Amino acid sequence: MEELTAKNLLKIGAVFFRPNEPFTWASGIKSPVYCDNRLTLTSPEVRNDVENGLATLIMKNYPECEALMGTSTAGIAHAAITAHIMGLPMGYVRSGAKDHGRENQIEGKLEKGQKVVVIEDLISTGGSVIQVVEILREAGAEVLGIASIFTYNMQKGLDNLSKAGIKNISLTSFDIVAEVAAKEGYIEEKNIHRLIAFRNNPSDESWIEK
Repeated sequence: MEELTAKNLLKIGAVFFRPNEPFTWASGIKSPVYCDNRLTLTSPEVRNDVENGLATLIMKNYPECEALMGTSTAGIAHAAITAHIMGLPMGYVRSGAKDHGRENQIEGKLEKGQKVVVIEDLISTGGSVIQVVEILREAGAEVLGIASIFTYNMQKGLDNLSKAGIKNISLTSFDIVAEVAAKEGYIEEKNIHRLIAFRNNPSDESWIEK
């Protein structure tokens, strides 16, 4: 599943490596990789693999799951489709409470004590998804963990999730995608160490060849 997901993400350009012409993140960090898993939604074949993959992950790792909750906005569609496959209730968590109506931040019916899995498209430092988990916990949900499409496996993200007591299971990871990209000819194999150096410490730009 990890390699299939990696191949799919590379094929549709959802993950795109450009170590010699780094992208710039909103934080200002230079990155050799661009990731937009929303593109999986526009490719029916890949979308089918992703959503069935998420369903399989959840059934295997969170068998007690009673509902799925998507992160806003990237996780909403994936949560909806996966919940449909699994025959489960679905909702999502807004980035902020509405300023009208019932001023909901959690959309969809959530029962106290309900066992929930959060659906996220990618995990980097984990900050935004941890906030979603905390909101659900405050509302009385029992959050079993996260199911995501892609994880950078950044140490900061792993530490943040561990500190918050949150489990994450991903369809694929940065390391796997980098290996597959080299095998499939998307990048030169000699650049893998540069990608891993970035993954290990995104703030250190020594991986960039001047």
